[in-house]
Amino acid sequence: MYWVYILQNPVGTFYIGHTENLSHRLASHNDPGPTHGKFTRKNGPWDLVWSEEHPTRAAAMARERQIKAMKSANWIRENLLNGRVPTGRD
Repeated sequence: MYWVYILQNPVGTFYIGHTENLSHRLASHNDPGPTHGKFTRKNGPWDLVWSEEHPTRAAAMARERQIKAMKSANWIRENLLNGRVPTGRD
């Protein structure tokens, strides 16, 4: 199974991605080591605020692209987070 997920940092920025191992990927995003992406390393810590399971990597990638195409934090809050504004500590 694959997961599409949304992370949020303390200032409210969202990060959208997909993975086969959700817990490992979250740990990877929060690892300050130089081998991980610059954006998540410099803008964390990150908390998981939403996830959705998919049967194939292709399905997860398509859903990730769909969410990213919205280019809107408000759309994420209204449509995926049911209008709540996560604090990152929910």
